[in-house]
Amino acid sequence: MENVTALILAAGEGKRMKSDKAKVLHQVCGKPMIEWVYEAARDAGVGKCVIIVGHKAEQVMGYMGDRAEYVMQEQRLGTGHAVLQARDYMQDGGYILILYGDVPLVTSRTIKNAMKCLLDGDLDAVVISAEVGDPTGYGRIVRNPDGSFRKIVEHRDADEDEREIREINSGMYIFKARELAGALQYLKNDNDQGEYYLTDTLEIMLSRGRRVGVYKVHDSSEVLGANDRVQLEALESILGSRLRECAR
Repeated sequence: MENVTALILAAGEGKRMKSDKAKVLHQVCGKPMIEWVYEAARDAGVGKCVIIVGHKAEQVMGYMGDRAEYVMQEQRLGTGHAVLQARDYMQDGGYILILYGDVPLVTSRTIKNAMKCLLDGDLDAVVISAEVGDPTGYGRIVRNPDGSFRKIVEHRDADEDEREIREINSGMYIFKARELAGALQYLKNDNDQGEYYLTDTLEIMLSRGRRVGVYKVHDSSEVLGANDRVQLEALESILGSRLRECAR
């Protein structure tokens, strides 16, 4: 996976953490969340890690040092806008892996399996999904009758049937770099949030005849993030159990 560049989104403010520390530097089982994400990408064999920084960027850069390259997102205008800041890394071909600095339970195995899904299916993008008991608040994966990917619909926009779907978008993806760059230039922010959504690139790609697939994780805990201290404690519990299991 040397020709894969991992983009780790880490520009968020994390106000609900109620802390002067950058959100992604809050610890889970003795390491900052972003460290777990970085290690998963590195262990999967990615060639380069690029971190999208913004709020408290100096803290994140100070911690990660020269292990990564950095792109500044001056304004937080959505996930699509964040990834757009890194378009220079999409010029030479290869692949772009999208990860989040506050989603620390993702594993190198999942990253490698998602990449295999893309290559084996000759796809242009792969969405990493999970099936959960309560999908409230998450974007749903809508499939065609043959099981292929159709679209992602956000919870607030979902109709009654779509809200029954339990397969959710993790927000993590792998793209062919040139296809992502091509789709990003068509992104618009004509929504009630005034933001550029990365999910829109998938429908743009489909409309241009590109192929999008889905890789569903075996363990849905891999897609969990932390927006507050309660969620941080939940991640600590899950990861602690995982580490104890590995030590046996």
